[in-house]
Amino acid sequence: MRGRKASPVIGTHDGSDYESLRPDRSGQAEAFDAIGDRYDEAFPHKEGQLGAGAWLIESLAPGARVLDLGSGTGVPTARQLAEAGFDVVGVDLSARMVELARGYVPAATFHRLDLADLRPGGPADLGRFDGVAAFFSLLMLPRAEIPLALRTIHHLLHPGGLFALSMVEAHVDDFEIPFLGHTIRVSGYLLDDLRGILDTADFEIVKETSYTYAPATADVPPEEQVFLCCRRRG
Repeated sequence: MRGRKASPVIGTHDGSDYESLRPDRSGQAEAFDAIGDRYDEAFPHKEGQLGAGAWLIESLAPGARVLDLGSGTGVPTARQLAEAGFDVVGVDLSARMVELARGYVPAATFHRLDLADLRPGGPADLGRFDGVAAFFSLLMLPRAEIPLALRTIHHLLHPGGLFALSMVEAHVDDFEIPFLGHTIRVSGYLLDDLRGILDTADFEIVKETSYTYAPATADVPPEEQVFLCCRRRG
């Protein structure tokens, strides 16, 4: 999911676990159910996402097991990884996106789940993975939850596993924006802050790129997209 730069809105909740945080997803999945294929139409150019996917393909062993978090329609990431011969599992909160992804990428397996469901001791256990991709999906979380999400991703990876992450560089927290005729909530960080959060979560950044991107739709402004290729420490 792509966000927009906006005036700073800083969260103050420092919830140490999902039970105390009680994530609120109201309206988020419904918006993407309604958006469906229009998401890919609004964002037709995905060079950064494809490049980070190529890094996973080049860096992982043949047949590696890879998780696509916030898999959307499955295009391009799940398809790119499946065509490379990986065992691909996709997770998305939107039932419509999961339906589309199953049609577009039949070689992958898709589940309608919340990232919070995959936390240690959570209600869903998909096993461990050699790599995880999370392209613009963490944008959909409030800042207080992002460290917990990174802790979950660390848990899902084998030691030394790879993590490809993208965010929009923006100093916002759970900020409402109009998006393709709907309202969604997004969060973001300035790049130095994002680097620090990843370091605290025990990820080493091995490669980073950024792109200035203008979506093909009037209600979504240009944005600075950041792609970070990481390795799990330990």
